[in-house]
Amino acid sequence: MTNQPYITCRQLIDFIADYLDGTLEASARREFERHLGVCPSCVAYLESYRRTVALGKAALKPTEDAPGPEVPAGFVAAVKRALVEQKPAT
Repeated sequence: MTNQPYITCRQLIDFIADYLDGTLEASARREFERHLGVCPSCVAYLESYRRTVALGKAALKPTEDAPGPEVPAGFVAAVKRALVEQKPAT
């Protein structure tokens, strides 16, 4: 155990993206994790941040209803028009 002061919560937040990306240098990573060991608020913040990033990535994934950006908008519009034209009148 070290007598060195812990990094602050603000410093932890400044490093959070690098920590999750795995690009935080080893000594900074140790200090980051040491802070997490004594600060339940930062542990909760880290988990919330992880969930937010995961949800953001999931929201950007193409679905059957929303084609990816590589599909030309004109093509999508033509397919939609064709589908509307094929629907039987009620």
